[in-house]
Amino acid sequence: MPYAWIVWLVISAVLIAAEVLTTGFVLLWFGVGALVAAVLALAGIESLAVQTIVFLIVSSLLVIASRTIFERFLVRSSPAGELKTGIEMMIGQIGTVVEASQGARLEGAVKVYGSVWTAFPIEGEEPLAVGEPVLIERVEGNTIYVRRTSHRAFLFNEK
Repeated sequence: MPYAWIVWLVISAVLIAAEVLTTGFVLLWFGVGALVAAVLALAGIESLAVQTIVFLIVSSLLVIASRTIFERFLVRSSPAGELKTGIEMMIGQIGTVVEASQGARLEGAVKVYGSVWTAFPIEGEEPLAVGEPVLIERVEGNTIYVRRTSHRAFLFNEK
């Protein structure tokens, strides 16, 4: 098939363009694989089977390599190895007290990453005072349990 390279080039362009519309970051690698197959076809390797096999191998290797790189460098995980997402990511973060402790349970409010949370000092801690930096020890439902820290929250936490 003398014009197979054009077909592979079109497939490559469609896959790379479709990547913009998806969130999985997979189609790009198949687009690159199709581009490699187009180069093979243009170089004179006319076997469609060889082109297809190279397309599948290159695409698969790129998907596996990108997943390994993303997992290793871009995913935050806990020391035990389990992935921390959502609310679990708040544990260990620093917030700022925006409402002092009051009442029998010493309920206050803490701002963390722009959101205000109902907060209680952990057992043994004094009541919370406005402006204090606190470290989030645990999260239970929509309540956080905190202790004082000497570290300051990032500026966008205090606004």
